[in-house]
Amino acid sequence: MKPNAIRVVVVDDNAVRAAILVDGLREAGIDGVEVIETSTQLVRRLAAIDPDVIIIDLENPSRDMLEQMFQVSRVVSRPVAMFVDQSDQSMIRAAVDAGVSAYIVDGLKKERVKAIVDMAISRFEAFDRLQRELLEAKSELADRKVIDRAKGILMRSRNLSEEEAYALLRQAAMNEKRRIADIAQSLVTAAGLLGK
Repeated sequence: MKPNAIRVVVVDDNAVRAAILVDGLREAGIDGVEVIETSTQLVRRLAAIDPDVIIIDLENPSRDMLEQMFQVSRVVSRPVAMFVDQSDQSMIRAAVDAGVSAYIVDGLKKERVKAIVDMAISRFEAFDRLQRELLEAKSELADRKVIDRAKGILMRSRNLSEEEAYALLRQAAMNEKRRIADIAQSLVTAAGLLGK
């Protein structure tokens, strides 16, 4: 992603601090910057803008703002960098749980903005990749379980070996141009309906 192609939204009710962030982003070659000066209907506004990165600058984050971040994370899955003037461990944990990729305490300097945005993007992408890998692993495990159940049903009802049951599932999948796990799920569902 080219820096000037990135669209960044800065959420800050303080015009002076917002200007520091905007200047830092523009000096880094990021042209697509929009400022939101109030957190009113923040989720809706961010969803409408659909930025690549969200920067939130707060003097002191409140629980309400962190709750909005949970909502933002669900609706607009994007890297979020949060600048705060003061914090504590519970706020840091809550911010990370809310999907904040970079949480910077008392570090608002325009020279650092680009590096922080890059770090937020990198952390977000790494976390997103891990989530996708976890979902794939869970899906593969679920597929294996249903295939094993279907093999067991075939082995009992047709007196087949495990290899023969799997070959039968595989052949049915090829014939119907479907995944083996889908054929297995259909067999398990049918067996459940028939009480087998």
